[in-house]
Amino acid sequence: MMLIFIFLSYLFGIFAIFLLKDRKYQQTIALGTSGFSLLGSTDIFVNYDKVVVDFSELISIFDSSSIFLYSFGLDGLSISFLFLSSLLIFLCILFIWDEVKFKEYSINLLLIGLFLSLIFTVEDLLLFYVFFEAILIPMYLIIGIWGSRERKIRAVYLFFFYTLWGSLLTLVGILYIYSQTGSLNFEYLSSYPFTLTEQLFLWGAFFLSFASKIPMFPVHIWLPEAHVEAPTVGSVLLAGILLKLGVYGFIRYNLTLFFDASVYFSPIIYFLCIVGVIYASLSALRQTDLKRIIAYSSIAHMNLVVLGIFSFNVSGLEGSIIQSISHGFVSGGMFLLVGILYNRYHTRFLQYYGGVVHFMPIFSGLFLIFTMANIALPGTSSFIGEFLLLLGIYKENTLAAVISALGVILSGSYSLWLYNRVVFGNIKVNYTQLFNDINLREFFIMFSLLIFLLLLGISPNIFLRRIHACSTLIGL
Repeated sequence: MMLIFIFLSYLFGIFAIFLLKDRKYQQTIALGTSGFSLLGSTDIFVNYDKVVVDFSELISIFDSSSIFLYSFGLDGLSISFLFLSSLLIFLCILFIWDEVKFKEYSINLLLIGLFLSLIFTVEDLLLFYVFFEAILIPMYLIIGIWGSRERKIRAVYLFFFYTLWGSLLTLVGILYIYSQTGSLNFEYLSSYPFTLTEQLFLWGAFFLSFASKIPMFPVHIWLPEAHVEAPTVGSVLLAGILLKLGVYGFIRYNLTLFFDASVYFSPIIYFLCIVGVIYASLSALRQTDLKRIIAYSSIAHMNLVVLGIFSFNVSGLEGSIIQSISHGFVSGGMFLLVGILYNRYHTRFLQYYGGVVHFMPIFSGLFLIFTMANIALPGTSSFIGEFLLLLGIYKENTLAAVISALGVILSGSYSLWLYNRVVFGNIKVNYTQLFNDINLREFFIMFSLLIFLLLLGISPNIFLRRIHACSTLIGL
């Protein structure tokens, strides 16, 4: 029943904040709603310890005689992303605590949290598509209204165009599935014998939608633009969890329902992902905007994740899931740190920074840890994910693993270059003013992500034993 309470909590928070006029009450409701959802998802995560794979049905809105059986359920894959999304929504509410338009901002954030909870737990393909597309609306508003520069309108158009139009074939595929099977329930479809021709068509229909969300090369153009123009929490949610919708879709639908087609198209996937990893890493080296560097880093890491998904073995698949969760912690933290700098200096141009360590030592220490995590230093969560997925890729295609490993080396190059330019060196008197270090609220936000980053790096079994059952079935 906890899943029902999470849905109702988000709905209650949205309507209560909309009706209330007092800012303190709005803040209390927003923080309480997101906090309750985080506690609920944590309770589900802690108590979930299944060794049998299933996508267990929890809620059935219509009975079995209805045309559509709208049901929701959880497995190890779902609960991992559900926990990540709840955590990031809670921290984003804290980060916008002093925003002038807190009411409108928090409503959009809670709406995103509600849609994410529904996406990761819904069993019906039609509902999945509806929620998958509906999440574009609040994110569109966040970037379009609270974006930092005039180019934000162009950014939201690119974001909307690439992610919405890329999903139209998915709707066609869903309609075809219903016309052939008479059902859109995931459990039923997972055992339905699609022909190879049907799998090839349906795989392609679903592929473009998920590839645009990740995003894969060459449909990645919208992401750096959206990150640069989005406010800090918009970038955190984009990189931290919205990109994972593509990962979830690939694993849940393309790999599970159309496995033969996934094997058939795997050479194309490997080519596109390898190009994406190298291209994004090299592009990150020549950027001068702090956010754009991290955005291209996200593209490289997520293309590496897709390679692991299509390695067709347990190591690669589990590594991809762990790396996706880790990327939510690491990239979310990196964007929050850049946001903290931007709140003080109102610029993200790399040339203006230098010597930050002299007057923001705590910030510099946190920035160092997250930078090391971004390059997969042993002891951090990214190391576990990248090691497993590269091992899985190596088992399937040695050449692809060797080339992909170059992306890890390039990741160290642009990450350390970024840290060195911002934190060390001489203070640039003409540009850099002496600001106070991070405050208590900002420290709590960063420390929360830091705990999970290190916890997953030191004890990965916390997540691995929950995803092992479903990844074993899919990976085989």
